[in-house]
Amino acid sequence: MATLILVRHGRSTANTAGLLAGWTPGVALDERGAEQAAALPERLAAVPIAAAVTSPLQRCRETLAPLLAARPGLPLHTDERIGECHYGDWSNRKLSELAEQPLMKIVQHHPSAAAFPGGESLRAMQARAVDAVREWNTRIEEEHGSDAVFLMCSHGDIIKALVADALGMHLDLFQRLHVDPCSVTAVRYTPSRPFLLRLGDTGDFGSLAPRPARVPDAAAADTETFEAATEDHGNAVVGGGAGAA
Repeated sequence: MATLILVRHGRSTANTAGLLAGWTPGVALDERGAEQAAALPERLAAVPIAAAVTSPLQRCRETLAPLLAARPGLPLHTDERIGECHYGDWSNRKLSELAEQPLMKIVQHHPSAAAFPGGESLRAMQARAVDAVREWNTRIEEEHGSDAVFLMCSHGDIIKALVADALGMHLDLFQRLHVDPCSVTAVRYTPSRPFLLRLGDTGDFGSLAPRPARVPDAAAADTETFEAATEDHGNAVVGGGAGAA
């Protein structure tokens, strides 16, 4: 079956502001995110891509714009099922504030039981994204052959949930995964099982170096400090975070 390239959108204005964007309109790439998107065509230059599918949200469409410009005629499709999780009342709120909510413990340690007030559950989010991938796999294979490669541009929690499904991991373990902005994850699907070929690959290993010591203050307003603090406590950044500077 087909090989799927999952691209997380580039760094957004919400990422750098420490906001959980969700489906909030008008969330664009920031300057760094635009640079990441501009580098994507070169990173994927050797890969023959049969089609691209995107979340309808602005930050994903902006991420794919340079790739589409570099490949005139590349078919582009939009699928709401790979759009960001519907965080409901949590949308567009500071992650540092949400860290204090009782629900955050469930999101971190028992995500299959987490449902966002006024939004959807993480279980429902995973189900719709997996359904989308299965249907697109079939369509791409029928139209382009079993060796075809296609691309989806989506969001951190969606990609983590899809990788968990591909690995046969329970959703309660998906917070152990991490994908940086504009990172590339690749899954090859076969009749018997999927194979994870890449996970969160940015081509930059600088982010693996130890970070400078910081006070682990979960209420910190600064995004980088907040992300370092959550990692110190073993928590995942909901929505994916801003990645390395």
